[in-house]
Amino acid sequence: MRLSYQLAPLRLPAFRSLFLATMGSSVGTLMAAAALTLDVQGRTQHSPHTGIWVGAVLVVEFLPTVVIGLFFGPLLDRLQRRALMIAADAIRVGVFVALPFAPGPGAVVGLALVAGLATGFFRPAVYAGVPNLVDEALLPRANGLLQTVENLSWMIGPVLGATAGPTIAYAINAASFVVSIVLVSGIPARLLQSERALTRGYWRDIGDGFVATLRSRSMAAVLVAWGIASLGLGAANVSQIFLAKHTFSAGRFGYGFLSGAIGAGLVLGALVSAHMLERWGVAAAYGVGLAVMGVGTVATALSPNVWVAAACCVVLGVGNGLAVGCNALLVQRGTFDAMRGRALTFVMSATYLAVAAGEFAGGSFVHKGGAADVPRWEWGIAGGALGIAAVAGWAIARKLGGETAAAGEHAPAAVAAAN
Repeated sequence: MRLSYQLAPLRLPAFRSLFLATMGSSVGTLMAAAALTLDVQGRTQHSPHTGIWVGAVLVVEFLPTVVIGLFFGPLLDRLQRRALMIAADAIRVGVFVALPFAPGPGAVVGLALVAGLATGFFRPAVYAGVPNLVDEALLPRANGLLQTVENLSWMIGPVLGATAGPTIAYAINAASFVVSIVLVSGIPARLLQSERALTRGYWRDIGDGFVATLRSRSMAAVLVAWGIASLGLGAANVSQIFLAKHTFSAGRFGYGFLSGAIGAGLVLGALVSAHMLERWGVAAAYGVGLAVMGVGTVATALSPNVWVAAACCVVLGVGNGLAVGCNALLVQRGTFDAMRGRALTFVMSATYLAVAAGEFAGGSFVHKGGAADVPRWEWGIAGGALGIAAVAGWAIARKLGGETAAAGEHAPAAVAAAN
């Protein structure tokens, strides 16, 4: 696979600006995510509810996306996507400037909730706009590039965030969003949005998005398979810090090291996702990606130390990168532009609800168990869930004949030309 083949979308100036904006903000965000977890865990380490607090800060980073997807998704199709992205970045600048002055864990969780609200608008707007920035043939590669840079952040950000400390991580993240604002402002609004939906009434707009999503065979694959996977991943997420610090006795560095290892695997998975999709088709690629995730998760649970666990986390990340590439393509091709924003947020809402359920259950299990082997059990159970998801994803996507659903499988909603 030639490097020039993978980098072809970067020849387009608008996509290049979006790519650079994503690259800058992703590193800062993942630094801050690790810092938030360590900040809250450090503030509550003597509390019997420390697992619940860690679960809470993880959940509120994306819980607003659930609310947006269920109740405010039409705004992503009716409003200008570029303006939404700039506003979201500006809000996140304010949040991370304020976080060093938060007086307690409750304030940290509250500010993380606001940042999650902004992210709930920003990320779907990016992926809804990508199909308008590149040709259809370049879409898997464009998704792969965006996911690669996000995944590089998984590899670099947590290690930097764990070692730099919360204050420095928060400051870098705030600066990254300022850079993102500048870059996104340079993209013509019409290139991010070919058409804007005309409202048919608030509740009918929401209903149109639900119907378009539920009737799409490609989106059904994501809702079912990634929903099952998300339950297990949620439990693994919240127990990861306890796996590193208590089970493997590796401290803060161990937590960052495991996250960085997952990030390294994610980079590799994202890099090969476009090639695998074109060679195998979406059904086989999706099933393999989820199965590899399950193998890596179970192997991590069985690891004797943090070094072996990190190698297993790389395997987990490779599968994750491939599966996420399939998710993006399935959803983007599952409907047309005027409905894409609300469809994306609805799918994200459903899977994030599954993550939230897994994280709350996992946090409660860690708290009640208290033993060093409890995180191992949680990761083992997560691996089993991923195995089930692999079978479900392959079986549903296989009915698409190896290809994603056509964008025209739904009747179009009322639209207006984008400005």
